[in-house]
Amino acid sequence: MSLFVTLARRNVMKKDITPEQVRAARALLDWSRENLADASGVTIRTLARIESAQTVPRESTLEALTRALEHAGVEFIPANGGGPGVRLSRSK
Repeated sequence: MSLFVTLARRNVMKKDITPEQVRAARALLDWSRENLADASGVTIRTLARIESAQTVPRESTLEALTRALEHAGVEFIPANGGGPGVRLSRSK
């Protein structure tokens, strides 16, 4: 899944994932920070800072994290009245 969705012939960036979603996604996969760092190419230190909301990640970092987690079977659920969330894909 791309971080961009086409809406009326325009590319619009999908809502950023939250630190809570990253932590929840790792928990669903039973991944350590080391596992996600290896899968995404993001350093463990940066990942820890993102998860604790100590930094706002670069777009390229968010893309790497999203790509790695989605490849492993995580689906990000946007805030739709109930708040953002994550779930495992049925296809994985």
